[in-house]
Amino acid sequence: MEGQRLMAVATVEAPAAVKPVAESGSPLARARRRLYLPFVLPALAVYLLVFLVPSLFTVVLSFAKWAGAGPIEWVGFDNYRRLWYDDVFHSSLANTLLILIGVGLLTFLFSFGLTMVLREMAGRRFVRAVIFFPNAVSALAISILWGFLFQADGLVNALLQLAGADTVPKWLADDNLFYVICMGLVWVNTGFYTTILMAAVDRIPVYLYEAADLEGASSWQKFRAITLPLMWDAVAVSATLWAISAIKIFEFIYVFAGAAGSVPTTKAWTLSLYAYADAFQPTGEARYGASAAATMVTLVLIIVLTLLTRRVTRRETLEY
Repeated sequence: MEGQRLMAVATVEAPAAVKPVAESGSPLARARRRLYLPFVLPALAVYLLVFLVPSLFTVVLSFAKWAGAGPIEWVGFDNYRRLWYDDVFHSSLANTLLILIGVGLLTFLFSFGLTMVLREMAGRRFVRAVIFFPNAVSALAISILWGFLFQADGLVNALLQLAGADTVPKWLADDNLFYVICMGLVWVNTGFYTTILMAAVDRIPVYLYEAADLEGASSWQKFRAITLPLMWDAVAVSATLWAISAIKIFEFIYVFAGAAGSVPTTKAWTLSLYAYADAFQPTGEARYGASAAATMVTLVLIIVLTLLTRRVTRRETLEY
């Protein structure tokens, strides 16, 4: 009897695959296709008008001379040749790369250190919220606060005098200004990237760390063998975000180092400030063509560094 049942079950034909509710020729599928364009076209129109068309105009304008009104004069590669021989552009590019590499290394070094500390720290959620605070406040307010801290009679110098310092540094002097800006950028961005990395660390199973504790692993060994490999995707994303944002930093430097109605000293310029200063000259003479050329150099640098960062940080995904 049992054998007959098995044979009967074996001979039963498999049920036909369930057909999708909306076949290609059904009324529902046709209605969906009719709704596709009305939903997509508004977003596509905004993208074309707000992003693509201005970007193409910037490319064309980089080969021309234009003051914002009147005819556009075609000058070919003159704007780019001017950048090649401009010492201020060279220093702006060097400052941008210093922020990208120097500030980036310090930011991620502190972020990794805080990740190791906060993983086993009681009240880590509160501490994470505190270090993320600079990103929850407007960049303008943070830059103004940073300026108050480093004024001649600011909090930093007051603390140094209480500690017994006879002379205090002139933080806002032209020779020191850019390095104070770099310190502020490290402070502002460390909390942001620590939060991203900690979100990845929270997903790592606890039993991996428990096994490492049983083996007598130190904090550094656990970070190197467990934490870093399993949060590498978050590290790669963070590195890409930093490569893009570091080249475009503008508000913090402009508000912190610039006087009312004027740009900062050229020693604190980055590529973004250089492009802005070309477009809005203190004399009132706008050079939109030169500004567009500097913007195109910035765009190419962003694309190259983004691709390079993605290439360097590419690894096989680890599963756990």
